[in-house]
Amino acid sequence: MNLDDLLHHSSEWLKGTGPHSDIVISSRIRLARNIDKVAFPHWANKKQSKQTLETIQDVLGRNELLKKATTFSLTEMDAVDKQFLVERHLMSLEHAQKSENKAVVVDNDEIVSIMINEEDHIRAQVMQSGFNLYEAWNIINRIDDQLGKDLRFAFSAEWGYLTACPTNAGTAMRGSVMLHLPALVMTRQINQVLAAISKLSFTTRGLYGEGTQASGNFFQVSNQVAMGHSEQEIIDNINGLIRQIIEQETQSREVLLSSGRSMLEDKISRSFGILKSAHIISSQETIELLSLVRLGCDLGVVKDMNRRVVNELFILTQPAHLQKFQSKKLTQQERDVTRAELIRSRLSKT
Repeated sequence: MNLDDLLHHSSEWLKGTGPHSDIVISSRIRLARNIDKVAFPHWANKKQSKQTLETIQDVLGRNELLKKATTFSLTEMDAVDKQFLVERHLMSLEHAQKSENKAVVVDNDEIVSIMINEEDHIRAQVMQSGFNLYEAWNIINRIDDQLGKDLRFAFSAEWGYLTACPTNAGTAMRGSVMLHLPALVMTRQINQVLAAISKLSFTTRGLYGEGTQASGNFFQVSNQVAMGHSEQEIIDNINGLIRQIIEQETQSREVLLSSGRSMLEDKISRSFGILKSAHIISSQETIELLSLVRLGCDLGVVKDMNRRVVNELFILTQPAHLQKFQSKKLTQQERDVTRAELIRSRLSKT
């Protein structure tokens, strides 16, 4: 598999299936691991980083659960290719910034991705479509068990797994759920919901995680602290919170339909019309309009439209994807034109 193959492949988390997939886009479990008695990435010299990379690549290559996976060396990538992997949620923005002695391992279904020499030696994640944290945990737990047979991880009986950032120590696990909450935004309840999330020691980020703001009514909710809680407790706590948010979003959608259905349908239809006919469109406008169209699909306002198509457009219309499609670097205006062409083409097939 190469990067260009991913252009024509649908990521597992974009399929629009799984429990509560009308509101929950995806579920992700991430584990951080460091090799015992080896300098963490930020403190390692070049020789140590290279040795760590080679050691982990060798172990991953022998992992039975990663037979259908490809290793991508960041050293050999240009900026567009690295941004492409960030847009597909296969690696972090931080991992993309410095390339030396770094790699990312991706399985063919884009369910599993493992960053090597990010903030920690290993940052492994599993993503599932819909509200499905336990399935993601089951997969990544098996992979972690296999890795633990070949690598001795930095671990303290008192502190748990040791990580570069103290907030990740303990289980070194972060669970996160990507939510689409347009009704809570439209009914102006979202700030109240976000404040409640913060008080419960959870954090909310945008579509691309840490350092990004919410756009397109997407909110990524995850646990802030891993220490002092078992993996089961962390997942149970996240699940309990997400169920409450799902209920609030569902109620808000019902309110919108009952109190202003005509206005809502008009807003959704206008958004759909712009996307189907625009010849130049920005990334920000695209995500805002797609958000409304996705809501329309979920409410039955937009007929004969597959939620998966809308989900995929959120990613395919991002800057690096557009440049990969064209096999060249594009100016902002060229991207806006190419984005509109791609959207018209995809929507004409529905």
